[in-house]
Amino acid sequence: MFETVRVSPSILSSDFMNLQSEIASIETGGADWVHVDVMDGHFVPNLTIGVPVAQQLARITSMPLDVHLMISNPLVQLPWFLASQPYMVTIHWEALDPACPNDEARKAVELIHEAGSKAAIALKPDTDVSVLAQTIGLWDMVLVMSVFPGFSGQSFIEETPNRIRQVVQLAKEAGVSPLIQVDGGINPTTAALVGVAGADVMVAGNGVFKAADRAAAIESIRLSAANAR
Repeated sequence: MFETVRVSPSILSSDFMNLQSEIASIETGGADWVHVDVMDGHFVPNLTIGVPVAQQLARITSMPLDVHLMISNPLVQLPWFLASQPYMVTIHWEALDPACPNDEARKAVELIHEAGSKAAIALKPDTDVSVLAQTIGLWDMVLVMSVFPGFSGQSFIEETPNRIRQVVQLAKEAGVSPLIQVDGGINPTTAALVGVAGADVMVAGNGVFKAADRAAAIESIRLSAANAR
């Protein structure tokens, strides 16, 4: 919370036919991480990349891989994605068994940490932040979705900064300080709104990959969030 602002461009908005050069463009453009959206067509309606592509990404970039699993059975599939040792792996709270979400959360964190990666939990816009009350101390990062997961290019949900403040407060009460990431509709204007609320990591898809100057877009998002603080 309120750490150095990082920008993690989402390859969901990139040209998948030229993925290596697309990733190289954001690496030279100053991106901190590369955000990898994994969608299974079940947890979310869209279908994107799977394990083979995710594993290949580790071979073509030195940037930390920020893998966002939008899948229905994260505990089953986590070992597959952890094999290439991504920097950060995010699962969704809503994908956990509703009968024992805290137990499954602990198992997921254990799996991720044992593989040498950092563990993050994502919340959809309509999930109450309070669900993290018992596990907030386990996570290295909390991802507050500012759109509903599934497709790129959606509009930023205006309630997001308030939800980020709720995560900040929850973490403070627990005496912990996870990174806070925000994903969806991020541009210089919205980056300022979430940055001042406490977000540290900006996921930007169209805001970077659709820009004529990607390096300038990355820096503009980073500075906007940092200056708003």
